[in-house]
Amino acid sequence: MAEPAIVVRNLVCAFPGVKAVDRLSFEVNAGEIFGLVGPDGAGKTTTMRVLAGVLLPASGSATVAGFDVVSEPERVKQQISYMSQRFGLYEDLTVEENIRFYARIFGVTRGGAKRRHYRERSERLLEAAGMAQFRGRLAGKLSGGMKQKLGLICALIHTPRVLLLDEPTNGVDPVSRRDFWRILYSLLDEGVAILTSTAYLDEAERCHRVALVHQGRLLFCDQPDALKARLRNQVIAIAASEPRRVREAIRGVFGVRGAVLVGDGVHLVVDDAGRAAAALRSAMDTAGVQYTSVEPVTASLEDIFVNAIEQQAGGAA
Repeated sequence: MAEPAIVVRNLVCAFPGVKAVDRLSFEVNAGEIFGLVGPDGAGKTTTMRVLAGVLLPASGSATVAGFDVVSEPERVKQQISYMSQRFGLYEDLTVEENIRFYARIFGVTRGGAKRRHYRERSERLLEAAGMAQFRGRLAGKLSGGMKQKLGLICALIHTPRVLLLDEPTNGVDPVSRRDFWRILYSLLDEGVAILTSTAYLDEAERCHRVALVHQGRLLFCDQPDALKARLRNQVIAIAASEPRRVREAIRGVFGVRGAVLVGDGVHLVVDDAGRAAAALRSAMDTAGVQYTSVEPVTASLEDIFVNAIEQQAGGAA
């Protein structure tokens, strides 16, 4: 079996007064999209910077494409593309000029064969992103979603072995987000290992595997479906016009381990869905809260995450 493209072991990163990453461990394989998932402050960006060779950890180890991020940071940088939250596009250059600029940095345009490869790859990425018709537009005139797609194209122009994406779709419109993920999936046949961080739990379901992190610590790491199976038959959805009142009304009901506001309702993690439904209806009726349905549903990653945080808080209490 091939060695993982990224190996993180007991990684610790600390700043004055805070431990940003706390004994974090995971692996990412070639041809895999791996999601580092958690809220702001979870340690995602810090982990990305360590793997990009631009931040030293306090302890632990990490290798990228077989190279140690501490002792061989320059070797690491030759194997990766790192797309930070604010990718460095040049707004006074056109889309095509930005791509050409990054291609030259990575030596992609040197020589006849390389130049042909650059043209073919550039064209393919522009088409996949739906941006071929905008090649002559100034980057500064692009929408936020188009800027992110251009940033990804620039990051991919030299065919890296490992792609590090730090919340790449934050604030991006749904259409651009769909195009963005289409490009990522197209890279898998090239054997690229993709590590992407996100605070969007619905987006995490597009990854092959995810690591749920909170306050620098790993909560769970597995395939999305395997994670959701942990709470099978233990989630109840209550549909109501005033979900916040529902959450208040059911507070303290025995067997309820967590509550998440979801659209026009509330998802509850319970010990026993069959027994909990009657108690929940009774609590809402007593509080005079209107609801339309109370029924078991399939767990979402958001349910998993909230339940894990509740358990962590309970264990620390």
